[in-house]
Amino acid sequence: MIYDIKNEEAQILENFKGGEKFLIAKTHFDGMNRILHGALVPGAAIGEHTHEENSEVIYILEGRGSILYDGELFPIEAEMCHYCPKGHSHSLINDSEGDLVFFAVVANQ
Repeated sequence: MIYDIKNEEAQILENFKGGEKFLIAKTHFDGMNRILHGALVPGAAIGEHTHEENSEVIYILEGRGSILYDGELFPIEAEMCHYCPKGHSHSLINDSEGDLVFFAVVANQ
């Protein structure tokens, strides 16, 4: 399957997962798994959440920010990857002055 992200319509998701501000996202969902190209503006965050039935991989394309993973804060920047296994919690935070652009895959297990 080929996912042509440039042809997807971007959505603005306010306070995504209980986070701050909004997430700009282009997504594909096949009923089980989600592919997402997203951007967080400065000060925006995806709320902390636990992956009960799936895992998530986030690859940072542009910018920098922080990952809150199981209660511990880690810096993240372009060309870094974060993995949140099933049963763990995380949040993506843009605590920088520029946009944080990323690609994520949420895979059911």
